[in-house]
Amino acid sequence: MSHKREDEEGVPRRSPFSGLEKSAVLQESRKFNAMPIKPKECCLILAKIMYLIFQGETIGQRESTEVFFAMTKLFQHKHVTMRKMMYLTIKAMAKIADDVIIVTSSLTKDMTGKEDAYRGGAIRALSAITDASMIQSVERYFKQSIVDRNAAVASAALVSSLHLMKDNHDVVKRWVNEATQALNSPNNMVQYHALGLLYHIKQNDRLAIAKLVTNQMGSSGIKSPLALCLLIRYASLVIEQAPDGDKDMFNFLESCLRNKSEIVIYEAARAIVNMSNVTARELAPAVSVLQLFLTSPKATQRFAAVRTLNKVAMVHPSSLKTCTYDMENLITDSNRSIATLAITTLLKTGNEGSVERLMKQITSFLSEISDEFKIVVVNAIKTLCMKFPKKYGVMMTFLSGVLRDEGGFEYKKVVVDTIVGIIHNVVEAKESGLEHLCEFIEDCEYTSLLVNILHILGKEGPATSNPRKYIRFVYNRLILENATVRAAALAALAKFGTEVPSLRKSVLVLLRRCVADLDDEVRDRATFYVRLVESADAGLVSKYLSNPMPVSIKGLERSLLEYINGSTEAAFDMSTVPIHVEEKPKETLLDGDDLSTATATQTATDTTNYREELSKITAFEDFGTVFKSSKSIKLTEEELEYTCSCVKHVYAEHIVFQFNLNNTLNDQILENVKVTLNEFDESECIIIPAPEMKYNEPAVAYTAIAVDPTDTEQVFTCKLDFIVKDCDPDTGDVDEEGYPDSYELEDLEVTISDFMQPVDKPNFGAAWEELAEDIEEEETYELSSMEGIEDAVEKILAHLGMRACEKSDRVKSDKNTHTLYMAGMFVGNHNVLARAKLAYDAGVTLQLQVRCQDEDICKLVSSAVG
Repeated sequence: MSHKREDEEGVPRRSPFSGLEKSAVLQESRKFNAMPIKPKECCLILAKIMYLIFQGETIGQRESTEVFFAMTKLFQHKHVTMRKMMYLTIKAMAKIADDVIIVTSSLTKDMTGKEDAYRGGAIRALSAITDASMIQSVERYFKQSIVDRNAAVASAALVSSLHLMKDNHDVVKRWVNEATQALNSPNNMVQYHALGLLYHIKQNDRLAIAKLVTNQMGSSGIKSPLALCLLIRYASLVIEQAPDGDKDMFNFLESCLRNKSEIVIYEAARAIVNMSNVTARELAPAVSVLQLFLTSPKATQRFAAVRTLNKVAMVHPSSLKTCTYDMENLITDSNRSIATLAITTLLKTGNEGSVERLMKQITSFLSEISDEFKIVVVNAIKTLCMKFPKKYGVMMTFLSGVLRDEGGFEYKKVVVDTIVGIIHNVVEAKESGLEHLCEFIEDCEYTSLLVNILHILGKEGPATSNPRKYIRFVYNRLILENATVRAAALAALAKFGTEVPSLRKSVLVLLRRCVADLDDEVRDRATFYVRLVESADAGLVSKYLSNPMPVSIKGLERSLLEYINGSTEAAFDMSTVPIHVEEKPKETLLDGDDLSTATATQTATDTTNYREELSKITAFEDFGTVFKSSKSIKLTEEELEYTCSCVKHVYAEHIVFQFNLNNTLNDQILENVKVTLNEFDESECIIIPAPEMKYNEPAVAYTAIAVDPTDTEQVFTCKLDFIVKDCDPDTGDVDEEGYPDSYELEDLEVTISDFMQPVDKPNFGAAWEELAEDIEEEETYELSSMEGIEDAVEKILAHLGMRACEKSDRVKSDKNTHTLYMAGMFVGNHNVLARAKLAYDAGVTLQLQVRCQDEDICKLVSSAVG
């Protein structure tokens, strides 16, 4: 009563756990030895011990063992609450104290006793202290508990079995009959845990899982909504793994849409939506159910429905036409998460006529939401602008407005990236976008954003109709900002001076003012750029400003560190630095499962990821440095007993094939696994076999051959050779005797793209003129198999392995002619430039011009298309 009065008077009650000291608690634990036992006092001490452990306090092994031994005496008292606290403390101290098995007999007695209040906790505590040496002695008790009539006991035994599986899988999987019997329990929670245990027992056997799901689909035994949700998830896994899906299981998912439980209905709808290759017709029932959830009075249902429909909008936006009205009503929902998801879904599904109305609705509530949700909205707007480029004006106005509003760095960065993305993809939006960015940098407080925007101004500004108007904004940064920004501003000014002849004198005046800057980096850059602009040498400008070295920064750093730490006296060789491959990022929308920022995905494999691994193999030491590593290529189907994929590592005169292997048979172990090429004798290759391939454990084998880079089109027939040893999947015993066997793999192709690194030349014209005095080859082709110019551009780039420059891979739909600019680095660090002129008239005609310093490579590339 006194505590209650204190609370009512506003005096806070002191927590018994505040200011706990480990030594004091350990001293108190000696009261466990006192007679008679005081249950309430002991409960408080046990709670304090657990509090210390859960707060991360380190209790020594000797101290914890003493506490544990003292605590065992409390088993003499039958106080229910104290006994439950003891079970929790035993679980908490199981990994700390020694000799915890001394309580096994007491726990077993409680587990098999008649007091139901003890049994569930005893089972959980016993599973925490049971190891591989003890499991056999308590196995029958767990099996009895799994089929116990008391639901709490059965559920505790099933959950404990799941924990025991981590270290004792072979023992627990023998309890499958008891788990199957528990699945028929009338209790919802027991059914849920029993189904989960059965799945984990059989999870490595695909056919057994399919049979389990099929059997439970056909029976009427499962009534638990939670168990049905699990069954739906397992059914969707089986459907995904089946080559052509499973019609019966899909029908089961559809039938669950008519279940009485809302959680089952939603889980079924979510499973259908998340299926790969789902059609609009198959989606229709799930969308209808989710549409009903949009009008639910429960916020959780509305949120779940709109989040799932957000996913549908990415793949099948037309399927959500009937939901538009209901989602528009959610824009004013009091829950801002729901409102944000609703507006982003509408942005993905809207038509061109609804853009302005949607933008007005967004403006009305944007100030009420956090930066996290604003980022989601801005990303959706970016996607909408790519979809309806004619509406760029409305969206640019909106984005410029939010740039002036309050917001953190991440939010501002996403807005700037969105404007830059629109500038790159919508030609008409370039000048207005640059103007908005210029206004923003006048008040921007983030250095990294300023540097990024100055880079964009230097890259895009000189090509606008009036580049002079941007000079003022750039020069202001030289006066008002820190050294990092001033250095970036100098680079931008230099690009204006070199690419716009009419501005050269003005830019030189501004650059010379910075030669006496206080910062070393700024002074050095100013001096360098003054000489570069004065020279007006197109070759120097292309080499040092417009088209910088396409090297990997991480690779350069690593190479320099190796050079510094090495003992060689030779000059540093830039040819040893890996080429940086900058693939065009794919813009991805926000996944409904989390409201984080969408990030561009890097699809190319960075050579530096493999470099360190390959450098450890002494057999490849004489090959030099890796020039390029390809993407992984599958040489087998995923459903076969052995799976194999290959990564091609190209050196100056060699190729190393890295074979990533996996054994899907649990009754076999493969030894001395190697991949041979039929076109080569083993003495002509360097073969490094995988010593062993155990079940479901990845292994790597290497095969290296010498190649002539000018003979790029080759096909190799691959074969997997190994020694098979049978093993018992239950015990793991392996036969001593093995037998040789082989396995045919799919053919492995090597093409010109494997020897070519795509590199970017932002100023292709300057780079083309730089190679004007070198070798040039020209060929003309009739590409009758191409469906159009866009198809031809895509296939030419993929075949040659080069990168499109100056956005020349974008083909206007109403044009019958197009020019494609390509750049690449051929193995041996040979710069290759190509200009492809395409015309379409009942077929594609290609005129290909190639420039390179090496005549053989120039001829090779020019003739590669045919």
